[in-house]
Amino acid sequence: MESKVNYPFIYFLLESNMVFVYRIRTLNYLNASDLIDSNEWEAYELQHQTLFETFNHEDSKSIEDLRFWLEHDKLNDIVEIINDCIQKQRSVDRRLTTQAVHIVSSESAAGSVRVALAPPKHVIGFPDCFSIGPLWKLEEKRGQTFRNNWLFENINDGQEDVYQNKFTNTLREIEDISNHVPIYIWYGNNADEQCGLRFFLYLLRDKSNEIFLINTTEHSNANCATSHLSSQQLAQLFMNIKEKRPLTIQDRRIFQNEWETLSQTNDILRLWINNEIKGVPENYFDSLIIETIERLHNEQTTKDFIKTGAVITELLPLIEELPSVFFLECRIRFLVYSGVLALKGIPKSMRHYSVKIT
Repeated sequence: MESKVNYPFIYFLLESNMVFVYRIRTLNYLNASDLIDSNEWEAYELQHQTLFETFNHEDSKSIEDLRFWLEHDKLNDIVEIINDCIQKQRSVDRRLTTQAVHIVSSESAAGSVRVALAPPKHVIGFPDCFSIGPLWKLEEKRGQTFRNNWLFENINDGQEDVYQNKFTNTLREIEDISNHVPIYIWYGNNADEQCGLRFFLYLLRDKSNEIFLINTTEHSNANCATSHLSSQQLAQLFMNIKEKRPLTIQDRRIFQNEWETLSQTNDILRLWINNEIKGVPENYFDSLIIETIERLHNEQTTKDFIKTGAVITELLPLIEELPSVFFLECRIRFLVYSGVLALKGIPKSMRHYSVKIT
């Protein structure tokens, strides 16, 4: 596949004589679903006497009723080419200036922070849960591919088609941060956000910005994740820590080194235990899952199948640090595959199947 940029247009030679043209309308990074749903595509037939290198769509007539289909891998390649072009444009576009950047280990928490804080500000929410799945070499492409493959094979969250794009786009946003703006990292006392904190500081290791940490657990007196706090709570918390001092170079190096250690591990499940990130066995919650299903069976008149979503609902108040409801669903499927549980339905999501003890 050949491509070339005629900003704001990008040309793709997807077939021997067909040129597909995408128009960039905004400087927001895209994912695969954005392209599928987009009306910004036009197609042109490349005449035999015209070379792709010299083709200009303004000199040609587009093909009406455009319809085309792309394999997932090729679609991802196109997304990356377009986002590369957007990133180059963002680097010279002065409209992207902001007074502060806020980074959060959750898209939902990022939404609350956006509401909580007055403009101008830029909020980056990481589209991942760092307490589950491999973190090995996550700062490198090979580690990101390794993690993406594990998530694709194990986690039913409906994000498999856009996760890789979202992850890469968030890395781009962090890379795009101007050197003069202060950076605030929000996190709580749980494995997800503590891992995220170290990962973010590793990604920021070459930036000279002042970096401030906001521990939502310590300052809110609530033993929960940042995403569980309201916008009002987050706004008040931010007001209370405005005079906080930035991280020292020494502190930043400590967190960076801790990430480098963490990215050498092969753990699939992590918890925050005694103020440390601890890897625990994948089957850590299996006995609790089985006990919960047995209890639900005891409440039945006749032992019958139970909706997987109902099992997970029963588990939530029993787990102090919830890794991810999708990880719990993954473990329920494992117990099905290993013969501990029987299955009724199709396990494409937690609402599509039921289980019972065999």
